[in-house]
Amino acid sequence: MIYTYYADVGCLDNGNLFREKLKQLSPYRQQKIAILRHEKDKNRSLAAGLLLDHALEAFGLQERSVEYEIGEWGKPALKYHPEICFSLSHSGNYAICTVGDKPVGNDIEREREGRLKVADRFFAQEELSWMYEAGEEEQTRRMFRLWTMKESFVKAIGRGMSLSLQDFVVHMDEESGRARVRHSVDAKYYHMREYCEIEGYCTAVCVQESADIAYSMIPVELV
Repeated sequence: MIYTYYADVGCLDNGNLFREKLKQLSPYRQQKIAILRHEKDKNRSLAAGLLLDHALEAFGLQERSVEYEIGEWGKPALKYHPEICFSLSHSGNYAICTVGDKPVGNDIEREREGRLKVADRFFAQEELSWMYEAGEEEQTRRMFRLWTMKESFVKAIGRGMSLSLQDFVVHMDEESGRARVRHSVDAKYYHMREYCEIEGYCTAVCVQESADIAYSMIPVELV
């Protein structure tokens, strides 16, 4: 089972609540939050950490008690719990955390106009063709759908931005409504799952798998 938890970070604008919640997290997460310059970025990072803490409860763990190790390309993992894979992301007013027993990546992006030029720079030609065949308003949504899926794949393989977004292709199958990734990173299969629970945002999860698995997206209150 792959679980994705999501939360509105707005409550963390309250300074007292922010400081109270910050104490619940590990020195590693606290340090990551401390080096951020903007208050909204701090809130989002704190929310992501709190969601991971919430997710780890199912395994009898607390985020502040785990030890991290950083992979070759900068992806964090739980040092003594390789059976637990996780990915964090945030954008706008929301943070998400995905956990499972297989390598996983996720991404969330708030939809905004005027971003198509970014796609022109970073997307493969097949992706651009699918994006631009739609009407003007739908083009923006397709751009963010592709972006979140591509980012989630990069996170799932643990390569970060060392892998160019043009080095792999997200292929959209309109008949099935599913997406798949064509890549040469390894010989493994990666499954994409999109969510539309949060209005105005695109959310995607990418999981390394060999068979069908179940997905669930769960809201969490941070107060």
